[in-house]
Amino acid sequence: MRILVVEDNNQLVALLTKALARAGLDVDSASNAAAAEISLKTMHYAAVVLDLGLPDADGLALLDQMQRRRDKTPVLILSARGGLDDRITGLHKGASDYVVKPFDMDELVARVQTLLRRSPESKRDALTLGNVSFETESRQAVVAGKLLFLPPREAEVLEVLLKRGGRTVSHEALEGQVFGMSQNVSSNAIEVYVHRLRHILTDAGANVAIHTIRGVGYLMDEEKDGPTKRAQ
Repeated sequence: MRILVVEDNNQLVALLTKALARAGLDVDSASNAAAAEISLKTMHYAAVVLDLGLPDADGLALLDQMQRRRDKTPVLILSARGGLDDRITGLHKGASDYVVKPFDMDELVARVQTLLRRSPESKRDALTLGNVSFETESRQAVVAGKLLFLPPREAEVLEVLLKRGGRTVSHEALEGQVFGMSQNVSSNAIEVYVHRLRHILTDAGANVAIHTIRGVGYLMDEEKDGPTKRAQ
């Protein structure tokens, strides 16, 4: 699962990223509200850790924007504003939790994990399309009832495409979900992993196909006539 940390203190971001990564979470960061808004519109996040004292806007304004577009991503406010009124306001604005700085890192990670367990996404442990399923917790793929080994990147691609089964995923969104917003990757990296995943699924007898929508992105759907056949 991928988390967005909205915080302008680079040292704190590094500590949060390290702690959340140890808990098995992928982390993107944004140092201001404008960058966070772009990330939230581009990517799908399992949760947001939000500082209120951002350099370009109050974090509550970002929370308001999320509420207006009905973005249900759980938000944990992380702020030095520790007054009772501040905490009540943050929760009334739509935050799922509120942690006051300074804080214990282990407690913060535990609170984030609790948010993830409560989120609607966590209840969708198995993603299924045709005879292909993917367990989001165990990271295991199954085709026609048989366990399928997938390298980590191919597993990430499969997860994103299954979540959007029958709908197009843009190249940029897929790249962001697999590699994160902060990683520098080659221009054809996603094409390589999609190509590999196609071959793995075909060899396993999957009855789904990954279509390339030129100039747009990728779409995975079920092949009603049975498993796809690789051209010889």
